[in-house]
Amino acid sequence: SNFSASCWSRLHPVNMFNSYNVKFHHRKALTSPYPGSHIERSQVPEDRVGWLTEWEDYNPVEYTAKSVLARPNWADPQINDEGFSPKFNERDGEVERKSLNGLYVVENGRPRNPVGRTGLTGRGLLGRWGPNHAADPVVTRWKRDGSGNKVAHPVSGKNILQFVAIKRRDCGEWAIPGGMVDPGEKITATLKREFEEEALNSLQKSPEEKAKLEKQLQKLFSQEHFVVYRGYVDDPRNTDNAWMETEAVNYHDETGETMDNLPLEAGDDAGVVKWVDISEKLELYASHSYFIKLVTEKRGAHWSEDPASECHK
Repeated sequence: SNFSASCWSRLHPVNMFNSYNVKFHHRKALTSPYPGSHIERSQVPEDRVGWLTEWEDYNPVEYTAKSVLARPNWADPQINDEGFSPKFNERDGEVERKSLNGLYVVENGRPRNPVGRTGLTGRGLLGRWGPNHAADPVVTRWKRDGSGNKVAHPVSGKNILQFVAIKRRDCGEWAIPGGMVDPGEKITATLKREFEEEALNSLQKSPEEKAKLEKQLQKLFSQEHFVVYRGYVDDPRNTDNAWMETEAVNYHDETGETMDNLPLEAGDDAGVVKWVDISEKLELYASHSYFIKLVTEKRGAHWSEDPASECHK
């Protein structure tokens, strides 16, 4: 447990915390104001994040956004609403309430964030009580020069990897083009659908254009891929009772032939979409930089100019 979270995760990349008892504190889930609001979280010192630390005076702010309370089809009712009796820690009809990190505690009818206190109760902007499942497709290729040769970083000597990044409309941060898993939907379907909607603007395409895209994407998404991460995400939308979990999967176009012919076009929640060179200087939304780093390690690509920084926070 003396490993940093990043080093430990290289040994066990599927989870950032589990029975190995590695401490993983959230940071973005403690920030104020809460996204899309003026709500300030109660301050939670780092040594009081964990639920095992007693804190009798803990008095978090209660907040659920009006957009969630309006009961869109992706949102649960309020916990005390008549007729609402969610089956936590299991598949509840079409809604997956199981966590990728194992069983979570349910206290006074409310699920409890498995990583610890966030200074906010309720659901914030999240639709589901408990885990809110997302999927993040990390689509990569090698950076190449005009002659088609791979470009190596001048300091590290490792080849530079690029990934398809979107600039989120809601906060202006760069991110992986992912999104929420629909009820009853398989993760593989979500990964492909979200990439099409966010990075190729498929929702605005004609049936003919859509069919052409489908054919090209099928090659990329049906090949061998690598599960980068499965589990809890340190997300600014997280609360004590609702949190983000994701499965991040790397689809790599080794030759570049598949993706070179795909017209990137921002759609749905994206403001801009483009290929971005990967390095440790990238600042991305939520835990996305961490996922990208794991991909570079798997692919043996450039990440840092300082080889000694591999195991630093």
